Amino acid sequence: MEILRTDSKNQIFIELVQHLDADLAVRDGEDHSFYSQFNKLDSIKHCIVAYEDNIPIGCGAIKSFSPGVFEVKRMFTLPAYRGKGVASKILSELEKWAAELSATKCILETGKKQPEAIELYNRNGYIQIPNYGQYANVENSLCFEKILKLKV
Repeated sequence: MEILRTDSKNQIFIELVQHLDADLAVRDGEDHSFYSQFNKLDSIKHCIVAYEDNIPIGCGAIKSFSPGVFEVKRMFTLPAYRGKGVASKILSELEKWAAELSATKCILETGKKQPEAIELYNRNGYIQIPNYGQYANVENSLCFEKILKLKV
């Protein structure tokens, strides 16, 4: 698997996010328009596209949330490639990139209707925290954080 660091203007990233949004529209139902307002690509500068045999198979992004904190956004793996460690690899690369940008912590929000995502984050050392920011009183949201290891 190859990982490309890019930005939100990358056409392949945009296409993968369109697949993600289609999946979320089904999962979130009536709540989708509420969540989609927080997922605009124009505010995201650090994106990753994962490739296998030159085929784009997944993506993810981070965006600055507050000093020392990056928020993980737009995580997606094509269905045919799920269960093969793609998302964990993308997440690990995003964490590495955040640390290179002086972050000490990553945070994220996912939906209760996304059990695969919840499992992914738990498996990769994220712990559930009280819902933050715009998700503070949203019943179907779960928020997580991970303290990043400092390089010595």
